[in-house]
Amino acid sequence: MKTSTSDRLPLLVFIGTATTDTIALVEDYPGPDSRTVAEDLVIAGGGPAATAAVAAARTGARTAFIGTVGTDSDGERIVADLEAESVDVSAVTRSTSHPSGASIVVVARTGSSRSIITRPGPPLDLTRNAAAHTLMSEAAWIHADHMGWPALEGLKDTEGSFRLSVDGGNPIPGFSLNGVDLYVPTIEQLARTFREKRSSDPEVLLHSARNAGARTVVATGGSHGSWGLGPDGTMVHVPAFASSIRSTLGAGDVFHGVLLASLAAGHRLSDAMQDANEAAAKSCEALDGRSGIPRRTHPAVLLPGTASGQPGGIRAG
Repeated sequence: MKTSTSDRLPLLVFIGTATTDTIALVEDYPGPDSRTVAEDLVIAGGGPAATAAVAAARTGARTAFIGTVGTDSDGERIVADLEAESVDVSAVTRSTSHPSGASIVVVARTGSSRSIITRPGPPLDLTRNAAAHTLMSEAAWIHADHMGWPALEGLKDTEGSFRLSVDGGNPIPGFSLNGVDLYVPTIEQLARTFREKRSSDPEVLLHSARNAGARTVVATGGSHGSWGLGPDGTMVHVPAFASSIRSTLGAGDVFHGVLLASLAAGHRLSDAMQDANEAAAKSCEALDGRSGIPRRTHPAVLLPGTASGQPGGIRAG
């Protein structure tokens, strides 16, 4: 049986949240008892881990998503959208007791801000998900968001030699950086986490996260670009990529997916951050969080030794 190029790529598994988002573009936020005409209205897939999986898949990476949706139409759409992006959904489970995650997002053109009203999706439990365990045993990397990490942490014995990436954009109760190979928060979240340092200096904050156990730390700062601290202690700053911003919805999730795909392909930390900055900026040209994600026409570059599914190294610099 002939093996395809995609089958030889390292497997990147994304665990956590998937939603259906309804996004409305308005001139300004509506007041109480008012009727507002939207300039545009879009329904699209969302969720931190799911959008990161789509972004990684569009680089040519081999990806899978693990999460739980309801048995409703939103759940069917979530799964279909991921399948259309060539994301493996074999480990997605359906809940008969909870509806799928969904959000209403109001994007105000005045001030370029947004407001999100969300319905959380079903609880995520990996303990009895045999398909999830199979994927995790084959994974080179596992990326978890704020719902994925608690579910992953709840497993006493996780098979496989994967490296762990964590989306630090949202608070995670009880979270520990011990054993985290790649930690990607916003610079604001990093400052809140290490507030005892009383410093807003990115270098100080990234070193605080490294000292707490993370092997590699990359913090995003919107228009200020991103900062990275690799395993060898080298600090990297990559300026923001210029783009025409329509909405920043999902930009951080896109950054995470492309950053991980680029690192898994063996690119240097600075180059991976540049790839992620550019993809995130381009995604902001669309109203939703996915349709603007750039798509590459060639698969991610393989490092020697990654064909078997073993993780490639992170090279700082």
